Amino acid sequence: MDSDEFVRLVSERAHVPEEQAWELTRATMLTLGERITGGEARHLAGVLPPEVAPPLVPPEDVAQKFGVAEFVRRVSERAGVDEAVARSGVAAVFRTLREAVPGTEFEDVMSQLPNEFQNI
Repeated sequence: MDSDEFVRLVSERAHVPEEQAWELTRATMLTLGERITGGEARHLAGVLPPEVAPPLVPPEDVAQKFGVAEFVRRVSERAGVDEAVARSGVAAVFRTLREAVPGTEFEDVMSQLPNEFQNI
């Protein structure tokens, strides 16, 4: 899956224009990069389209501990949207990630997140 297709799917699933889907994707990847270990972020970035992956790699290897509410709040702030749009965008990005990455990579990422992320 290339970056244009990735963002098109996020746009359709979140019911937002593609420009806003790009912002939601970037904000979600940046926030995900903060939430998972650096090694897992680099591994995930290696299997994603280059235009989608850069914000994923964090400056630190240690994952920050925060839940879904804080994740959505950070995405909302970074993408410049309200929290309802951010939640929809995060869900769309996660659903698209599940389809975009090979093998068990998505499950590896999800295993680093609290169970509450399963329902986003």
